Amino acid sequence: MNYTIENLKGEVKINFSLTAEEWENALNKAYLKNKAKFNVPGFRKGHATRKMIEKMYGEGVFFDEAFNQAFYESYSKALDEHEEIFPVDEPKVDIDDIGKEGVSFHAIVTVKPEVTLGEYKGIKIDKVEYNVTAEDVQAEIDRALKQGARRVEVTDRKVENGDIVNLDYSGSVDGVKFDGGTASGQELVIGSGSFIPGFEEQMVGMAIGETKDLNVKFPEQYHSADLAGKDAVFTVTVNKIEAEELPALDDEFAKNVSKFDTVAEYKADIEKNLKESKDRQADMENENAVIEAVTANATVEIPRCMIESQLDYLMQDMEYRLQYMYRMKLEDYLKYTGGTIEELRKSREADAERDVKTRLVLEAIVKAENLDVTEDDVTAEITRLCENNGKDVEDYKKHIDAKQLNYMKNDLLTKKLIAFLKENNVFEVKKEEKKTTKKTTKKTTKTEEDK
Repeated sequence: MNYTIENLKGEVKINFSLTAEEWENALNKAYLKNKAKFNVPGFRKGHATRKMIEKMYGEGVFFDEAFNQAFYESYSKALDEHEEIFPVDEPKVDIDDIGKEGVSFHAIVTVKPEVTLGEYKGIKIDKVEYNVTAEDVQAEIDRALKQGARRVEVTDRKVENGDIVNLDYSGSVDGVKFDGGTASGQELVIGSGSFIPGFEEQMVGMAIGETKDLNVKFPEQYHSADLAGKDAVFTVTVNKIEAEELPALDDEFAKNVSKFDTVAEYKADIEKNLKESKDRQADMENENAVIEAVTANATVEIPRCMIESQLDYLMQDMEYRLQYMYRMKLEDYLKYTGGTIEELRKSREADAERDVKTRLVLEAIVKAENLDVTEDDVTAEITRLCENNGKDVEDYKKHIDAKQLNYMKNDLLTKKLIAFLKENNVFEVKKEEKKTTKKTTKKTTKTEEDK
């Protein structure tokens, strides 16, 4: 088998030729593989000669099988011998000539595009920083206090914002009651915004046992078209008032909700955890910012098939998330939103193109900077994992398979690339500029003169 390669724009054309002997061998292999499928009078199944099968079923009966096998072997050989050819789509194959002298055919394959890198070192990036405030710490404490709150019945005052009220209500529009507008023993947290706008606000100040008419208006965009935008009257009776009683913020509380003995230690731990969390968030945003910057500076012509392939992945990922989080199929989601799969794919096209470009650009930087994962890197990572999980290193190495090892190497290479980009670009905290207008300056001068 001989072949030649032609480089086209975004594609590679590989021209193959098989000699008569090679083609005859391919036909014979196809015969041996498939002869048991044919019934020929006078022969037991699988024992008919090739000539008899071809005579009965046609001379070309084994052509498809022979050609498919010959193409696969030829194409694989060409790719193995030319690692620079990286297909990103299935090849388009055509037969140029077939006869007694052999077979000639060609394959046109879309290949991974060349990336022209722009600046990817020395770029100034607006650095993201998050500080932990006393309000942040207090918000965490308030959440913990609320989780430990207990309900207490209130009998000596009227309804206040934040109370849990047990009520009966009956709603009507133009004096006519409507479906779903009547309930008894309903619980409502005042100020939660659970009911129609204005309903909860008008309940503030009501006493236990009091009945009152509340005048409200249904929103223009309401799930029931019959009620949307209409004025309504709800007759409401307060049956019971309860309030949340928060536990005291003392050392006993700290012991109950944490591993610490004092409130001071508990607060310090909250602050520490918040700082670590905010630092991770800031670090992730800074990494994304530098990746976006180097990607924006590069140029690459992305083949349509790569965008379609990424769209397939995004759709599969969305389908998985819907199923995992909401037990919902993609078809049901589309029915609920009134959209189509074509519209959904179109809406994610820009995301798919961005994802592909980012991947191509990062791969190009890895190649340009000769970044690689060494055996020492892998050993260090395995050692770290074993120390964290209390496992024996040598035993772990025996049980790790090729797929896990490849995943680990890719992860390490990604980390090495991110570290390279962070080390070779400049992250600066953006300073807020104080703006002073001419009007303000004149006013200040005048004030000084007045003094």
